[in-house]
Amino acid sequence: MQSTRTFKDRVFLVLKGLGMGAANKVPGVSGGVVAFVAGFYEEFIYSLQKFNGKAFKLLINGRFQSFFRYINGRFIGLLFFGMIISYFSVSKLLDYLIIHYELYVWSVFFGMIMGSIYYISKDFEGWCPKAFVSLSIGIIIGISISFLDPARENDNLFFVFFCGMISVSGMTLPGFSGSFILILMGNYVLLLVDSVNALYDTIFDVFTGDFSFLDNAERVRMLQVLSIFTIGSVAGLVTFSHILNYVLKHYRTITLSLLMGFIIGSLGVVWPWKRTLYQTNTDGSFILDSSGEKIIENYQRFLPKLDGDTFLAIGFIIVGILIVLALEWYGQKTRKIK
Repeated sequence: MQSTRTFKDRVFLVLKGLGMGAANKVPGVSGGVVAFVAGFYEEFIYSLQKFNGKAFKLLINGRFQSFFRYINGRFIGLLFFGMIISYFSVSKLLDYLIIHYELYVWSVFFGMIMGSIYYISKDFEGWCPKAFVSLSIGIIIGISISFLDPARENDNLFFVFFCGMISVSGMTLPGFSGSFILILMGNYVLLLVDSVNALYDTIFDVFTGDFSFLDNAERVRMLQVLSIFTIGSVAGLVTFSHILNYVLKHYRTITLSLLMGFIIGSLGVVWPWKRTLYQTNTDGSFILDSSGEKIIENYQRFLPKLDGDTFLAIGFIIVGILIVLALEWYGQKTRKIK
């Protein structure tokens, strides 16, 4: 599997990782949708569930090449390399675009979700009463999540580990946004903004030979929080991948229809026409994060007026749909070549 990948395939794998990383960062968007539409979702789940007892034995016995081949290391490595790059590049750009062009960014993602629904449903041949029930449950769960009120920030390390396990569901469950789950759990800013910024600043300090951050209790605490969150995420990835691999193998129709329901339900989260609500103190003043930004509380959705901005937003929705169709076309072309 690994040796047949061309240089072009490897580049596209990194780009897919960039896409997954960027999608995971945006509240309401799931990196799993990118994997699903780009045609590598099942290989992704299959590769993750290879992190098991056999892989551990190969590793501790020093059989590194066998370990690398067993876990489909080239695929996983390139994909995660793209995700890591995304957190320090594409996701930063997305942060800027959401602040300055919020309506249009949400419109593109709304279009991508709509395109994803079309992509998954068009070849689905397992419709039966159980599948429709599963689809309905997925839609209800997806919509219900979008209207929950977020909790307050909690940096308890056990809770942070739990956040890591739950939030990573966005990579393994299409339509289940890990970043939005973090907003609901109250730790989006702590885990995807403050701690990542602390890591970025620390890397810069180390490269410039400045180790004074070791005396900065807040910086050390943020790095500790990020480490526990990462460990929780890895544990969640491995756990969810084993569960998903089993249910896809034994309950494929029900599982795919449930995932389709999640994706349909997530349209409520990425609805472009919404006002951002921020966390406030009892006196009405905004609660700010460590970088001085207002902390998101939730969103108030509304129907748009028929004006220039609305028509432009609809245009961006069409762009989002076309992006998914282009990914589908590329996936089909790649499979035919192989």
